[in-house]
Amino acid sequence: MKTLLRPMLSLFVVLSVITGLVYPLVVTGIGRAAFSREAAGSLIVDKDGKAVGSSVIGQNFDEPKYFWGRLSATSPNPYNGTASGGSNFGPLNPALADAVKARIAALHDADPGAALPVPADLVTASASGLDPEITPAAAAYQVARVAKARGLTPEAVQAVVARYTTGRQWGIFGEPRVNVLKLNLALDEMAHGGV
Repeated sequence: MKTLLRPMLSLFVVLSVITGLVYPLVVTGIGRAAFSREAAGSLIVDKDGKAVGSSVIGQNFDEPKYFWGRLSATSPNPYNGTASGGSNFGPLNPALADAVKARIAALHDADPGAALPVPADLVTASASGLDPEITPAAAAYQVARVAKARGLTPEAVQAVVARYTTGRQWGIFGEPRVNVLKLNLALDEMAHGGV
Protein backbone atom coordinates (compact mmCIF):
# COMPACT_ATOMS: atom_id res chain seq x y z
CA MET A 1 0.00 0.00 0.00
CA LYS A 2 2.87 2.40 0.82
CA THR A 3 4.27 1.83 -2.64
CA LEU A 4 1.04 3.21 -4.13
CA LEU A 5 0.34 5.92 -1.60
CA ARG A 6 3.70 7.74 -1.81
CA PRO A 7 3.71 8.21 -5.65
CA MET A 8 0.03 9.13 -5.58
CA LEU A 9 0.54 11.86 -2.95
CA SER A 10 3.72 13.09 -4.69
CA LEU A 11 1.88 13.35 -7.99
CA PHE A 12 -1.02 15.15 -6.27
CA VAL A 13 1.34 17.73 -4.73
CA VAL A 14 3.31 18.27 -7.95
CA LEU A 15 0.17 18.67 -10.09
CA SER A 16 -1.42 20.94 -7.48
CA VAL A 17 1.62 23.23 -7.54
CA ILE A 18 1.77 23.25 -11.34
CA THR A 19 -1.95 23.77 -12.01
CA GLY A 20 -2.74 25.79 -8.89
CA LEU A 21 0.26 28.11 -8.69
CA VAL A 22 2.69 27.97 -11.59
CA TYR A 23 0.21 27.94 -14.48
CA PRO A 24 -2.02 30.78 -13.11
CA LEU A 25 1.04 32.93 -12.38
CA VAL A 26 2.48 32.37 -15.87
CA VAL A 27 -0.83 33.10 -17.60
CA THR A 28 -1.42 36.19 -15.44
CA GLY A 29 2.11 37.43 -16.16
CA ILE A 30 1.70 36.94 -19.92
CA GLY A 31 -1.71 38.60 -19.79
CA ARG A 32 -0.39 41.62 -17.93
CA ALA A 33 2.62 41.93 -20.22
CA ALA A 34 0.82 41.45 -23.55
CA PHE A 35 -2.66 42.80 -22.71
CA SER A 36 -2.18 45.06 -19.69
CA ARG A 37 -5.36 47.11 -20.20
CA GLU A 38 -7.57 44.05 -20.72
CA ALA A 39 -5.96 42.11 -17.85
CA ALA A 40 -6.72 45.05 -15.56
CA GLY A 41 -10.43 44.96 -16.44
CA SER A 42 -10.57 47.30 -19.48
CA LEU A 43 -11.27 50.16 -17.09
CA ILE A 44 -12.44 53.56 -18.29
CA VAL A 45 -11.16 56.47 -16.24
CA ASP A 46 -12.53 59.99 -16.14
CA LYS A 47 -10.48 63.17 -16.50
CA ASP A 48 -9.62 63.01 -12.78
CA GLY A 49 -8.14 59.51 -13.17
CA LYS A 50 -11.01 57.85 -11.31
CA ALA A 51 -12.27 54.51 -12.68
CA VAL A 52 -15.91 54.94 -13.73
CA GLY A 53 -16.54 51.54 -15.29
CA SER A 54 -15.34 48.95 -17.74
CA SER A 55 -15.57 49.09 -21.52
CA VAL A 56 -16.62 45.43 -21.60
CA ILE A 57 -19.38 45.41 -18.93
CA GLY A 58 -22.51 47.50 -19.36
CA GLN A 59 -23.93 49.90 -16.81
CA ASN A 60 -27.48 50.83 -15.99
CA PHE A 61 -28.49 54.27 -17.28
CA ASP A 62 -32.11 55.34 -16.89
CA GLU A 63 -32.09 59.14 -16.93
CA PRO A 64 -33.46 60.72 -20.14
CA LYS A 65 -30.20 62.64 -20.70
CA TYR A 66 -28.28 59.38 -21.13
CA PHE A 67 -28.28 56.76 -23.85
CA TRP A 68 -29.69 53.51 -22.54
CA GLY A 69 -27.99 50.20 -23.17
CA ARG A 70 -29.29 46.72 -23.72
CA LEU A 71 -31.42 45.14 -21.06
CA SER A 72 -29.55 43.19 -18.42
CA ALA A 73 -30.88 39.76 -17.48
CA THR A 74 -28.58 39.54 -14.45
CA SER A 75 -29.90 39.66 -10.93
CA PRO A 76 -30.30 40.86 -8.28
CA ASN A 77 -28.89 44.03 -9.86
CA PRO A 78 -28.63 45.04 -13.51
CA TYR A 79 -25.20 44.38 -15.05
CA ASN A 80 -24.11 42.21 -12.14
CA GLY A 81 -20.81 40.78 -13.37
CA THR A 82 -21.00 37.86 -10.94
CA ALA A 83 -24.32 36.68 -12.37
CA SER A 84 -23.66 36.74 -16.10
CA GLY A 85 -26.26 34.96 -18.19
CA GLY A 86 -29.27 35.46 -20.37
CA SER A 87 -32.91 35.15 -19.41
CA ASN A 88 -33.20 31.80 -21.22
CA PHE A 89 -36.66 32.77 -22.45
CA GLY A 90 -37.36 31.19 -25.82
CA PRO A 91 -38.92 33.21 -28.66
CA LEU A 92 -42.37 31.73 -27.97
CA ASN A 93 -42.25 32.29 -24.22
CA PRO A 94 -45.07 34.65 -23.10
CA ALA A 95 -42.79 36.14 -20.43
CA LEU A 96 -40.36 37.30 -23.13
CA ALA A 97 -43.20 38.78 -25.20
CA ASP A 98 -44.54 40.61 -22.12
CA ALA A 99 -41.08 41.95 -21.24
CA VAL A 100 -40.55 43.21 -24.81
CA LYS A 101 -43.98 44.90 -24.85
CA ALA A 102 -43.25 46.57 -21.50
CA ARG A 103 -39.87 47.82 -22.72
CA ILE A 104 -41.38 49.18 -25.95
CA ALA A 105 -44.04 50.99 -23.90
CA ALA A 106 -41.34 52.44 -21.61
CA LEU A 107 -39.36 53.68 -24.62
CA HIS A 108 -42.47 55.29 -26.13
CA ASP A 109 -43.32 56.89 -22.77
CA ALA A 110 -39.79 58.31 -22.49
CA ASP A 111 -39.94 59.74 -26.01
CA PRO A 112 -43.52 59.91 -27.36
CA GLY A 113 -42.38 61.70 -30.52
CA ALA A 114 -39.96 58.97 -31.63
CA ALA A 115 -40.83 58.04 -35.20
CA LEU A 116 -38.17 55.40 -35.82
CA PRO A 117 -38.93 51.71 -35.26
CA VAL A 118 -37.66 50.39 -31.92
CA PRO A 119 -34.45 48.39 -32.50
CA ALA A 120 -34.41 44.85 -31.12
CA ASP A 121 -31.35 45.44 -28.96
CA LEU A 122 -33.22 48.05 -26.88
CA VAL A 123 -35.93 45.57 -25.90
CA THR A 124 -34.02 42.29 -25.51
CA ALA A 125 -31.13 41.21 -23.32
CA SER A 126 -27.86 39.90 -24.69
CA ALA A 127 -26.69 36.35 -24.04
CA SER A 128 -24.39 37.48 -21.25
CA GLY A 129 -26.73 40.10 -19.82
CA LEU A 130 -23.72 42.41 -19.55
CA ASP A 131 -23.46 43.87 -23.07
CA PRO A 132 -21.86 47.36 -22.96
CA GLU A 133 -22.73 48.24 -26.56
CA ILE A 134 -25.75 49.01 -28.70
CA THR A 135 -26.22 49.16 -32.45
CA PRO A 136 -26.01 52.48 -34.28
CA ALA A 137 -29.77 52.09 -34.93
CA ALA A 138 -30.42 51.88 -31.18
CA ALA A 139 -28.33 55.02 -30.66
CA ALA A 140 -30.13 56.82 -33.50
CA TYR A 141 -33.48 55.95 -31.92
CA GLN A 142 -32.43 57.76 -28.71
CA VAL A 143 -30.75 60.85 -30.21
CA ALA A 144 -33.84 63.10 -30.07
CA ARG A 145 -34.62 62.22 -26.44
CA VAL A 146 -31.02 62.77 -25.28
CA ALA A 147 -30.68 66.01 -27.27
CA LYS A 148 -33.90 67.39 -25.78
CA ALA A 149 -32.93 66.41 -22.22
CA ARG A 150 -29.50 68.01 -22.59
CA GLY A 151 -30.66 71.11 -24.47
CA LEU A 152 -28.56 70.22 -27.53
CA THR A 153 -29.42 69.90 -31.18
CA PRO A 154 -29.98 66.38 -32.50
CA GLU A 155 -27.17 67.04 -34.99
CA ALA A 156 -24.70 67.76 -32.18
CA VAL A 157 -25.66 64.57 -30.36
CA GLN A 158 -25.55 62.55 -33.59
CA ALA A 159 -22.02 63.84 -34.22
CA VAL A 160 -20.92 62.48 -30.83
CA VAL A 161 -22.62 59.16 -31.61
CA ALA A 162 -20.77 58.99 -34.92
CA ARG A 163 -17.45 59.67 -33.19
CA TYR A 164 -18.06 56.79 -30.75
CA THR A 165 -19.33 54.30 -33.32
CA THR A 166 -16.90 51.44 -33.86
CA GLY A 167 -16.94 49.56 -37.14
CA ARG A 168 -16.49 45.87 -37.79
CA GLN A 169 -13.35 44.35 -36.32
CA TRP A 170 -10.70 44.25 -39.07
CA GLY A 171 -13.47 45.36 -41.43
CA ILE A 172 -15.16 41.95 -41.56
CA PHE A 173 -16.05 40.57 -38.12
CA GLY A 174 -19.08 41.62 -36.10
CA GLU A 175 -21.35 44.59 -36.62
CA PRO A 176 -20.89 48.32 -36.06
CA ARG A 177 -21.52 49.22 -32.42
CA VAL A 178 -21.55 52.07 -29.91
CA ASN A 179 -20.17 51.74 -26.39
CA VAL A 180 -22.85 53.28 -24.16
CA LEU A 181 -20.58 54.23 -21.25
CA LYS A 182 -18.01 55.97 -23.47
CA LEU A 183 -20.77 57.81 -25.32
CA ASN A 184 -22.45 59.01 -22.12
CA LEU A 185 -19.12 60.11 -20.64
CA ALA A 186 -18.38 62.09 -23.81
CA LEU A 187 -21.77 63.81 -23.56
CA ASP A 188 -21.14 64.66 -19.90
CA GLU A 189 -17.72 66.03 -20.83
CA MET A 190 -19.34 68.11 -23.57
CA ALA A 191 -21.78 69.54 -21.02
CA HIS A 192 -18.83 70.61 -18.87
CA GLY A 193 -17.10 72.41 -21.70
CA GLY A 194 -14.96 69.55 -22.99
CA VAL A 195 -15.02 67.56 -26.25
